[in-house]
Amino acid sequence: MKIGVIGAGAVGGTLAHLVAKLGHEVSIANSRGPESLTALASGIGASPVSVIDAAQAAEIVIVAIPTKAVADLPRGLFANLPRSVAVVDTGNYHPELRDGRIGAIDRGMLDSEWVAQQIGHPVIKAFNNILATSLLEKRSLSGVTGRIALSVAGDSPDAKATVLRLVDDLGFDPVDAGDLDDSWRQQPGTPAYCRDLGAAALRRALAEADPSRIAAYRVEEEARIRKSIAAIGGS
Repeated sequence: MKIGVIGAGAVGGTLAHLVAKLGHEVSIANSRGPESLTALASGIGASPVSVIDAAQAAEIVIVAIPTKAVADLPRGLFANLPRSVAVVDTGNYHPELRDGRIGAIDRGMLDSEWVAQQIGHPVIKAFNNILATSLLEKRSLSGVTGRIALSVAGDSPDAKATVLRLVDDLGFDPVDAGDLDDSWRQQPGTPAYCRDLGAAALRRALAEADPSRIAAYRVEEEARIRKSIAAIGGS
């Protein structure tokens, strides 16, 4: 497939590297332009392109940028994209640590619902609840005991099926996490967030998430991250 990756950070760069290794035709873009990605792209077997080209010439578009940066994407970037194209949102909203306050999310809109509204195209939520190091180091063949699972949420059955297949190809058990309305179950701080669980345990974790604690999960996770950063800084 032709896969465009917007974002060249830890998750975006890792996913671009892994899908290129699978033999897909990968384009990677960032806000600084293709010239800034020449070395990275060459090293992973991808093509450095503009954000517009990454979005327009792909069957899957992976958006791996901070939530706040979604609003800065070129206007109309996804306007003419066929509905058959799966747009994957890997992001997580971190108001205190990175993104600043986004009023609609603070008032209860889910992260990925806001992203879909901003870009004008349905999104699939995936790869937001695994660390880049786990993506790179904990892959295994289908059927292997202890294989890690990844959850995928979204409203389009066809687009979600495409992403679930990609998850399997990448070396993880795919778990259908429901509609986009259910994507909060894999957001920061929930029982399914960055735990590297097997399929059965991941399904239980998704089911155990408490909808009354969506905002509290985020606050608790940001506090945990701040504590970890402080500990590293003091060591």
